Amino acid sequence: MKPLKLFGAKSLFWGAAALALVAAINTAPVQAEEEIIFGISAPAGSLQQLTSAEFTRLANKRLAGKATVKLFDSAQLGKDKELMQKLKLGSVHIALPSSIMSSVADEFALFDMPFLVKDRAHLARIENEVFWSDVAPTAEAKGYKVLALWENGIRHISNNLRPINTPADLEGAKIRTPKSKWRVKMFTEWGANPTPMSFSEVFVALQTGVIEGQENPYTNIWSAKLSEVQKYLSVTGHVYSPAYPTMGKAVYDKMDPAIRAVLEQTARDVAVWARFTGAAGDADFQNKLVTAGMTLNVADRESFVSASKPIYAEFASEVPAGQGLIDAALALAE
Repeated sequence: MKPLKLFGAKSLFWGAAALALVAAINTAPVQAEEEIIFGISAPAGSLQQLTSAEFTRLANKRLAGKATVKLFDSAQLGKDKELMQKLKLGSVHIALPSSIMSSVADEFALFDMPFLVKDRAHLARIENEVFWSDVAPTAEAKGYKVLALWENGIRHISNNLRPINTPADLEGAKIRTPKSKWRVKMFTEWGANPTPMSFSEVFVALQTGVIEGQENPYTNIWSAKLSEVQKYLSVTGHVYSPAYPTMGKAVYDKMDPAIRAVLEQTARDVAVWARFTGAAGDADFQNKLVTAGMTLNVADRESFVSASKPIYAEFASEVPAGQGLIDAALALAE
């Protein structure tokens, strides 16, 4: 079989680094040009992993042998920060960053604003009216191309100290956050002691007492088995986190336009599947966590909303387009 040309005749996509990667991850020997490496940090069973698997299945069906997407989950190819670097190097071709995107461009921290997103229908309107025009292009300026907006999920707080009803209950608590300066600001404002770290490190950090709590969607808490090392689950719904299937822009620009179009359209199509699956799974995962032994409480939402006002003011003052993004997103709530 003749090698397939994902890229133009003037530029080969892979090279020695990609071949070394293929050997390192023990894939069967294949034509390098046929592979599109998709690396994610999310564990098996999480919504991000399930969505990535659905994308991989559907993309490969549509590509019909012109290329093959290969998915590696559970940080097999690196944590989010490493994957973002590999996107630019071209040794990984698609990754799925979430909160870390706010460290690429501050505009992505719109989704770190507490209680900004009312529900999934509201998110869809924000995507259509705000995200593609005002947020996604800021990643391109930093060398990344976002293919779609998927779901990470609605975030809640777990810990080993006490039920979290109001921000006062977080006073001094060592809470893991993603590596997002805005999530750190949020939990600092609420009185906690935020500790940014990679999600793959959270279980051991909780088990050993390095941290006392964390915040994540139910699907991530369950798939990472955090119920084994956490006692209290507090329903806060403080942030809706998207996930962004993303490529390095240099790789995207060189890719065969026909293959690129399949990847992009499939990523957009799967976004609807992700939201439906996320909504369907919320109650199920909550029940599973309670059955596993976690003590559930519903936090006082208004106390958290009131305590979050300084975060909005800081975002509006620090990010040039910040106030406009907030106003545009909030206007779409109804």
